[in-house]
Amino acid sequence: MRVVIRGTVQGVGFRPSVYRSAIEVGASGSVWNDGSDVVIDSDRCDELLDHLMSHLPPLARVDSIERVDVPYTGGTGFSITPSGNHGRGASIPTDTAVCDACLEEMMSPGRRQGYPFTTCTDCGPRFTLLRSMPYDRVATSMDAFPPCPECHAEYSDPSDRRFHHQTLCCPVCGPKYRLELADGTVITDEPIRRLAGMLDDGAVAVVKGWGGMHICCTVDRLEHLREWYGRRNKPFAIMVRDMASLRKYGEPTEDEERMLTSPHRPIVLIRKVPSDITEAASPGLDNIGIFLPYTGMHHLLFSHMHSDALVMTSANVPGEPMMTDDSRVGELGADAYLLHDQPILNRADDSVVRMLGDRTQFIRRSRGNVPFHLPIGMMGDAVGLGAQENLTGAVASGGRIWPTQYIGNGEKIGVPEYLEEAVRTQMHMVGCEPQVIGIDLHPAYSNRRFARRLSEETGAEIVEIQHHWAHASALMVDNDVDECIALTLDGTGHGDDGTAWGGEVLHSTFDGYERIGHLRTIPLLGSEKALYDLRRLKFAMDSMNGIDNHDFTDGEAMIMGKLMDRSVRTSSFGRILDTLAYTLGVCRERTYDGEPAMRLEPLLARGELIDGFEPSISDGTIDSVELFSRITGKERREDVAYSIVYNLVGAMVDTSNQYAESHGVKHIGITGGVSINATIASMFRDMVISTDHLPLIHYNVPNGDGGISIGQTAIGLRRIQ
Repeated sequence: MRVVIRGTVQGVGFRPSVYRSAIEVGASGSVWNDGSDVVIDSDRCDELLDHLMSHLPPLARVDSIERVDVPYTGGTGFSITPSGNHGRGASIPTDTAVCDACLEEMMSPGRRQGYPFTTCTDCGPRFTLLRSMPYDRVATSMDAFPPCPECHAEYSDPSDRRFHHQTLCCPVCGPKYRLELADGTVITDEPIRRLAGMLDDGAVAVVKGWGGMHICCTVDRLEHLREWYGRRNKPFAIMVRDMASLRKYGEPTEDEERMLTSPHRPIVLIRKVPSDITEAASPGLDNIGIFLPYTGMHHLLFSHMHSDALVMTSANVPGEPMMTDDSRVGELGADAYLLHDQPILNRADDSVVRMLGDRTQFIRRSRGNVPFHLPIGMMGDAVGLGAQENLTGAVASGGRIWPTQYIGNGEKIGVPEYLEEAVRTQMHMVGCEPQVIGIDLHPAYSNRRFARRLSEETGAEIVEIQHHWAHASALMVDNDVDECIALTLDGTGHGDDGTAWGGEVLHSTFDGYERIGHLRTIPLLGSEKALYDLRRLKFAMDSMNGIDNHDFTDGEAMIMGKLMDRSVRTSSFGRILDTLAYTLGVCRERTYDGEPAMRLEPLLARGELIDGFEPSISDGTIDSVELFSRITGKERREDVAYSIVYNLVGAMVDTSNQYAESHGVKHIGITGGVSINATIASMFRDMVISTDHLPLIHYNVPNGDGGISIGQTAIGLRRIQ
């Protein structure tokens, strides 16, 4: 009998586990990688499988087992044989935090003591150093580091945890770190220990890890870092030595702690412990982004330091993708650079998540959480290229959708090229030959150029897809349904009527959508300027309500008044939150994406429902504007914020519920960047649960624009059908 096993079965020690199970049950035969699958030929397949399934390696995931009636003709004994064909992606492994066994080895006397690249079949970088499938050493950046005799002996020993570990190495044969100082001095003797001392003394450094580089400094140097890096208010994530240290800075729930200590090691947003340091890390917010060490270098660095926490933020020239190229790193102007000579083949920023109870909400899905796939139930090959901000791409093949890692803001230098590189890598990995390419309706997005080139190369049809329909489709893919009514709430997206949408109620399938409700539109005075100068949003609201506005001089107000009828209009829920944050005095100016809404969140979390802020609804238009005329200044700010948001969400859920009842739709969902707000998501969920309908909330797919490419890809696949 022959057995074909599919799932995450390469780069996770799967073949060694098969070998050990075969020896344990006395089976003869062989095992090999065939493309992205693992194939077993044996004279005792059933017994071998029974043992294997109860002794799977920790990182393995079996999706399917296929038995093929092929008579066994081999001899006695069991072997691991060379890999076969190029694969189609089902087994692409993710990077996984260094395991306890390797960590103990690094910290104990022996040949790997202090060696930061110590890993085994249960841990270490995978995707970030992978060139192609099958997952063998020759297909990784470790092909430049041939194993020494001692490493080869470990590789060949079935009793060793590095048996057939494709990237094993040691100080004799593996990559090495070096410390480069700003004056050009290069230090190769104990570079990590030397850097630890510099950081404790106040230095700002760049450190190279698995998927890219971080700018780092001790947390008591946060204000200096903000001035040095030109990042006035945007939150910084901090990496802490261990869970005991973490509790000085944050208060994780049990579910958050589980996520923090998972092998993926994402940045997790948790409630912060108030202090000067945590306020400096996330000004004006109730939460803080925290993560634990995941590479050997991180652990070794902390082992030499007095400080128990470091600011760790992606190292890049502002606006450009995270750096991976050693030759450009000096442009950052740091005091020191801890670099290594192992090439990074696939860049990957840290993943960022927050928990809604026990449910994961991805703000950014990247290192440790890609590659991954979602079943779609539609065959064909398709590509989605996302929107403009928080870009990802996605490719579909073989009934699965594979999103890329987080890419960035498409307006910035190097980001469109990074998107193309990531999409082409994913296409190669999974064997995708696209028949259709999904792009956003917006005519000025930078990824359109890549779409045209890819279409010319492959003959694939380019399909323009409305932004919020793509959001709703991503939500459906995430929850494995093919119809829903979705509240699509975000900043802005190009609507099909020439306005900028962002506060929509859509009845959506993969075939099409109907806009059944939306917030009342307001003008964006000066277009993009209104996104940063929040006075303009308040002026528009006041003008529509017939209220005098005193935020501008008479001359400026005259100009603003002329713009009222000339500016693009938006139904954006995000702009409502921006205006509310300005009106209530929690944010006077937006200095980074999402800042006003994020600063408003602490008020929402503490607010209570009061009367007087119920919106009127006419023909599906929910009048959010009139609510601002009812603010007297005598109410608690928290209650005003909560009541306006609660009633707007409630009006949208009521609109959804009425339509769902009359049209037989079972699911009502919420998606878009606004839905990452925990208070808003909880409001929505409780409201829908009180009806006869089922709430849909994101779990695997980012709520914001990072999920757009997945929705585009699903819509493209339906077009192929």
